[in-house]
Amino acid sequence: MSRLATGLHRLRRSASSPWEVLWSALASCGLVLFSQLAVAMVPRLFPSLSLLAMLPIAGLVFIPAILLGRLWRRFIGVAASAPLFVLFNILLLWGVYVFVIRRDTSSLLDMLINAECALLLWGLYRILSGDPGIVACDSSYLEEDGCKDFVEAIYPSEKLPMLSRVRQCNWCKANVRGYDHHCPAFGTCIGQKNHRLFMALLTGFVVAESTYTMCSTKYITRCINSGTLRSENPVSLNMVISTMLFSILQVLWQIVFLMWHIYCICFNIKTDEWINWKKYPEFQMREQPQSDLEVKFVNPYDKGMLCNIREFLKPK
Repeated sequence: MSRLATGLHRLRRSASSPWEVLWSALASCGLVLFSQLAVAMVPRLFPSLSLLAMLPIAGLVFIPAILLGRLWRRFIGVAASAPLFVLFNILLLWGVYVFVIRRDTSSLLDMLINAECALLLWGLYRILSGDPGIVACDSSYLEEDGCKDFVEAIYPSEKLPMLSRVRQCNWCKANVRGYDHHCPAFGTCIGQKNHRLFMALLTGFVVAESTYTMCSTKYITRCINSGTLRSENPVSLNMVISTMLFSILQVLWQIVFLMWHIYCICFNIKTDEWINWKKYPEFQMREQPQSDLEVKFVNPYDKGMLCNIREFLKPK
């Protein structure tokens, strides 16, 4: 129950009443439907184009649809939730698969994609309700070591070894051990305690959306080869094509994102440390001790690829 309470607290962090939480959920659901219907207009307006040609058009339509949806939310004064947006997208893809595509899918593939969607929902719940590695420190310890506040203590970690590699999130102001970045999609920081779950979720999204794309392609190919393309429900067919295009667009950036995080794991560096290394003294190497001009990057945490991977899988 404590995990569930934590997850609900994060979802309504910006809301002060249950009604605002409900309106946020409705806004997120509406934004999902609006963006998917906008992409569904691509095969409707350009039926003669190939699926590959529709892909860049779908990307150009999807981004303005999201921006327009956000402007409309601000105009009516309703805040949406990014984690709920992710949740409703999973449910929409799963729903289109179950009610439209499933009849043309083999039993093995059917079990696989249903298991993948269920695991994504479970992983989303776990990362929302889990602790990323938040660190709290008594102010008396900071005063003893001559630090005015937590932020001052974090940067020179030699003062307080227990705060080594603890960073403050600029988004939610939490102090997180092994802080990598704040993930708006999951509504939480990614730190030492949930980094492995984050990687598993990211990989799961890539696999599930790739599987969905394969099932959608088989469905569309079957309709074309059997000559039943025109007899199919146009709304259902357009939703299959639009969700498939959405899945491909998602996979394209998620693979790049996944490769970046694999690189960081192999060299034992966090995204925040890579971007803001000039804020952290341990990453700075000066050619001349008193010179501020000749500052080079050095990674003191890199112990070799195998040791770095082992440390990621079994953190101390």
